[in-house]
Amino acid sequence: MDLAISDELLGTFVPIIVYWLYSGTYILIMGSFENYRLHTKEEDVKNLVSKGTVVKGVLLQQTVQAAVAILLFTVTGNDDTAALGVQLNFIVLLRQFLVAMLVLDTWQYFMHRYMHHNKFLYRHIHSQHHRLIVPYAFGALYNHPLEGLLLDTIGGVLSFLLSGMSPRVSIFFFSFATIKTVDDHCGLWLPGNLFHLFFRNNTAYHDVHHQLYGTKYNFSQPFFVMWDKILGTYMPYTLEKRAGGGFEVRPTRDYKVE
Repeated sequence: MDLAISDELLGTFVPIIVYWLYSGTYILIMGSFENYRLHTKEEDVKNLVSKGTVVKGVLLQQTVQAAVAILLFTVTGNDDTAALGVQLNFIVLLRQFLVAMLVLDTWQYFMHRYMHHNKFLYRHIHSQHHRLIVPYAFGALYNHPLEGLLLDTIGGVLSFLLSGMSPRVSIFFFSFATIKTVDDHCGLWLPGNLFHLFFRNNTAYHDVHHQLYGTKYNFSQPFFVMWDKILGTYMPYTLEKRAGGGFEVRPTRDYKVE
């Protein structure tokens, strides 16, 4: 009996499993790393939504995401021989990852920024994500269902199609993108975190965006900061040790709060 699971099925569900495993790891270690928090224990005080509601919202988005992924893989098909050849070519693989990262960043920057500047879209759609004033790991994909479809799912579809990656490669790319997104919302500034070392778009960078003074800045997600830099929405910041333990993110100069 052949019990092999197809690349398409793995590409659909592995990133979802990775999301809960990685965010679950942060839940387990959070109590042991209080001195690395970007906020004190304020999730249930400052946030405007319960954790139970966040879990339900994320599961809804992931259901839609899985349905779209299955449809995408069905429509595009898969040539196993060609896919294997692509994966054996490191240069091609690297190029596909970089193209997918740039496409995803570009799509999300402009859609994300528009949802902030369009008052109707912000009030009725994107403000749902900003109910998490104090971000935490498993809240990374807590969005309005329409935003989840437009921002994350369609962005993922474009990344897949324009990069030319195979379903097998997509397993690794979207798992990596998922881990990065969860890390950006984890609320911890841990020593030795490779994402903090290699990406300027990191936990502290995105935390700025979740604060009142930063809602019109740092739109870029999840990898680079280039569009914020190019289009003048980049807010530099410093990390300062809090007297009671942990860190506080502060902008390096005064900005207009809109």
